[in-house]
Amino acid sequence: MTRTEVAALLDHRLTALARRDIAAVMQMHTADCIVESPLGGNATGHEAIRKVYEAWLAAFPDAEWAVEPPIVDGDRVAQATTVTGSDIGGFMGLPPTGKRFTLPIVFLLVVRDGRIHYERRIYDFTGLLIQLGVLKAKPA
Repeated sequence: MTRTEVAALLDHRLTALARRDIAAVMQMHTADCIVESPLGGNATGHEAIRKVYEAWLAAFPDAEWAVEPPIVDGDRVAQATTVTGSDIGGFMGLPPTGKRFTLPIVFLLVVRDGRIHYERRIYDFTGLLIQLGVLKAKPA
């Protein structure tokens, strides 16, 4: 894929996420895609990956993504993103805190045949838990 095609794929994913259209998001992943993330662990295949997206959107239904232009090197892609939202739906089985968060995330992707084949999400999970009030930070 060209850089322009990869950017269009990622823009399409962002639009689908903003619409909460998980079916459309899943069409952008290969059938044997792997997603690695601190929250979702290692998810392989559409069913497992769909559950990761659904859990995130259930916990943070007002989530919004601000994305940087992707860095594309052949089939490998990196994209910096900042997600903001509120713990409205409850996170990890805990009651909702109602607290807002801002979470920088880096997505590392491998794209094959016009779809996402591998996705690794890198973010500060502990920092998210502190922002949500699930963990307390020690004073410096």
